[in-house]
Amino acid sequence: MKKTVKWLGIALALLISILLINTFRISSKQIQGVAPAPALAINDSVITHLSNAIKIRTVSFEDLSLMDSTQFEKFIVFLEQTYPLTHARLKLERISNYALLFEWKGKNTSLKPALLMGHYDVVPVVQGTEKMWKHQPFAGDIADGFLYGRGTLDDKVTVIGVLEAVEYLLKQNYQPERSFYLAFGHDEEISGRLGAQKIAALLESRKVQLEYVMDEGGTVKIDGVSGITTPVALIGIAEKGYTTLQLTTVGDGGHSSMPPPQTSIGILAEAIDKLQKNPFPARLGGAASYLQDYLAPEMPFGTKLAMANRWLLKSVIIDILTKTNAGNAMVRTSIAPTVIHSGVKDNVLPVEAMAKINFRILPGDSVKGVVEYVKKTIGNDRITVETISQFDTEPSPVSDTATIGFRALHRTIKSCFPTAIVAPYLVLGATDARYYRNVCPNIYRFMPVRMNEEDLKRAHGTNERISVEDFKNVVKFYVELVKGS
Repeated sequence: MKKTVKWLGIALALLISILLINTFRISSKQIQGVAPAPALAINDSVITHLSNAIKIRTVSFEDLSLMDSTQFEKFIVFLEQTYPLTHARLKLERISNYALLFEWKGKNTSLKPALLMGHYDVVPVVQGTEKMWKHQPFAGDIADGFLYGRGTLDDKVTVIGVLEAVEYLLKQNYQPERSFYLAFGHDEEISGRLGAQKIAALLESRKVQLEYVMDEGGTVKIDGVSGITTPVALIGIAEKGYTTLQLTTVGDGGHSSMPPPQTSIGILAEAIDKLQKNPFPARLGGAASYLQDYLAPEMPFGTKLAMANRWLLKSVIIDILTKTNAGNAMVRTSIAPTVIHSGVKDNVLPVEAMAKINFRILPGDSVKGVVEYVKKTIGNDRITVETISQFDTEPSPVSDTATIGFRALHRTIKSCFPTAIVAPYLVLGATDARYYRNVCPNIYRFMPVRMNEEDLKRAHGTNERISVEDFKNVVKFYVELVKGS
């Protein structure tokens, strides 16, 4: 017995030693010694320009017949008038009528070009919610240090921010070392198939290979993440895939006074319940693993110990992450019932019941795998399962962080947001950047705007806004990124 206790004690001491060695061995991945970016003479005209851009109602609708093409044309004319040097000195091509591709030639043609991208279409304002806005969504009002309007966060902020930076540099007769492409889509909110996908295909047909691509995605989270209270700048290095499945069942109709044991609604409800009670397996790895590698050295000791020893404490970490919706979505393919239809009258048995389930697919899973998992989990031949989305996308590859592009982003963030911790992460939504994987393996998703948890709800929501100070810093950020690339 004494020998057993002795050996258990030795094993425990050895385990503790390993845990501590792993913890103290990890070192910060933050670039050190980056000087703050110098002040730039950015005046209030940049705010006026973004305000005027917001006033143009470039709204995307799933039903293309609702698109007001005059507004998109008006926006393009607005850009021509507002950024004359950009249009005079850069080559411009219009793709699918309204998507824009600029080419800015660099000094060193041996360097691969980089691509800065965004989109200028916006989502509609939900009918009936206009009265909930402090300022009307397309008025472009500036009040209390903020500019309000649809597109201030998603994503005219990027389009106007990039163009302001380029125009600023052109006024100084600046020419970048490497060439840059500027790609602005007009249909990102409804799939990007006529904008970004066509632009990417055009570049591929021309054998263009890019050094890096930067699109919208992460932000500077000023209220921190995962127990870190300092600002964290999140750079998306991958994004989840997307599919929507339709579940349909057909039962016997008739009078509600003589119902069967299960109506079609009951059959469908049971299937949905099974899916929600049997989520996809959670796992650490890929982009989520990169995030932990970058954050672990900056965390309090207890959390750092767990992150440094994921080989042993993986289940504990997953358990912690899955307690929040965002954390849960980081580690598994998510299941979201979003639409359900059935029945026409309260005393009539419905013949058909239909539900739409949206899935955001973790890298490593696939659209095909989702369909198979759903059918197996439901286990009911009375339920028809079919893909219905034209927006289906496989998860993106994970971009490396040991690249010229990521280091340029990292340095620029450190210069413009000196107190921020930089970390890669998995983008939970979908961006236009996914179309560029054939012309560039190094795709990053970051928007240089400070946001807290409440601000994150404003994109696509009510009272979308950006502070005047933050937008000026967006312009400054792109100036520094171009100069540092």
